Amino acid sequence: MSQTEARPIITDLNPMSPISEAYRTLRTNLQFASVDRTLQLLMVTSASPREGKTTTINNLAVAYAQSEKSVILVDADLRKPTAHQTYNLSNRCGLTNVLTGQAAAADAIKETQISHLSVLPSGLIPPNPSELLGSRKMDQLLEELRSRFDIVLIDTPPVLAVSDAQVMATRCDGVLLVVNARSVKRQQAVKARDALQFVQANIVGVMLNQTSSRDVGAYYEYSQ
Repeated sequence: MSQTEARPIITDLNPMSPISEAYRTLRTNLQFASVDRTLQLLMVTSASPREGKTTTINNLAVAYAQSEKSVILVDADLRKPTAHQTYNLSNRCGLTNVLTGQAAAADAIKETQISHLSVLPSGLIPPNPSELLGSRKMDQLLEELRSRFDIVLIDTPPVLAVSDAQVMATRCDGVLLVVNARSVKRQQAVKARDALQFVQANIVGVMLNQTSSRDVGAYYEYSQ
């Protein structure tokens, strides 16, 4: 598969922007969201496609990396993976190769141009994503990543689309649910929350995306 042009990440390109500050605020809030339990493995998902979960996890990863924590972003969206495109990486060897025993994690993990940030791309799209994500190999991989990185961020498909997110949620310390304030109906967000709670996922927060610019204007003026 050929490499494609990298996608922009605002927290990397313009760290002083109000949007970047909002992601740093999110990072800080997450650090205080789980006082009694270390939030090292964090899953980011949404109810439906195109709500901004992948944009959120990329910017959150950079925000954590900018605080000099060692961070890895795992592209566990084995339906529509994008991390390799975002960071302009090869996707020939990735998560699916590790889970099927074709590669070691050390060979599949790739460094990015952003300091302290590594990426484990998806690898080739498999016919059975849910089974791979729920496998014992996945548990072993997550334990290995815990031992190597301060923060492990996991991107999954939307909750209401397939069962992959529920499978992964049970393996993470916490789940951040991204909701598009403009397009998603309340019932969809509630249904996604209920689906995560059904598997006893630890929902540590809900992030509203695509809110009005007036909501951040006051902070922007303050930051000046």
